[in-house]
Amino acid sequence: MMMDPFERIESTLFVVTYGRSGSTLLQNLLNALPGYMLRGENANLLRGLVQSWQGLRQSEQGANMRLVGQPSGPHQPWYGYEAIEADQLGRDLAQVFMRTVLRPEADTRVIGFKEIRWHEDPALFEPTLEFLQRYMPRARFIFNTRDHAEVCRSGWWKTMEPAAVRQELEQAQALYSKWQAAHPESCLALHYNDYISGPEAWRGLFDFLGKPFDPELVQATLDRKLMHMK
Repeated sequence: MMMDPFERIESTLFVVTYGRSGSTLLQNLLNALPGYMLRGENANLLRGLVQSWQGLRQSEQGANMRLVGQPSGPHQPWYGYEAIEADQLGRDLAQVFMRTVLRPEADTRVIGFKEIRWHEDPALFEPTLEFLQRYMPRARFIFNTRDHAEVCRSGWWKTMEPAAVRQELEQAQALYSKWQAAHPESCLALHYNDYISGPEAWRGLFDFLGKPFDPELVQATLDRKLMHMK
């Protein structure tokens, strides 16, 4: 019988970033570490799951549901709703996400993904990270950023109004900084313009992960051409 992923995963890791930030390079390095599997973007699939969990949690807090704590009967419009538990829903949704989206392999010990859309719904940013922190095994977050002027000139961003791009990036940065300040023990901030300089700049990442620093592995990752950049 195959062991449940939650029973063998030691920790989970999530790269929080925006597009054209160098996050695929970071993803490649993490996937080069033994036992690590960092999936790519998933179009922010968590959004719908977190909305369901957050909506039920707000109902439990009395925001939308007047029957919480009271037994309901089959004659009432919210029949049975008071028995639904937000915490149980959160745990179940996290397990479904682990099994069907992250899909750790037999030798995976650290699993996660990188996503560039975390900031697109600011009201859901903190609930999403809280969901992961509550229900994923030992969740940690890497906030990956890049010089905003460079981002504005890269990829699809350069087809957009520069002022709008800067505003979006600054908003994302503010969300990142607020979460990091509140949860310093589980967060690491990385900046593309720093770590592209060479292996030594990656030492802090290895310290954060509790791994011995491997400059040769870093250099091999830096030397590998990214297919999506062609």
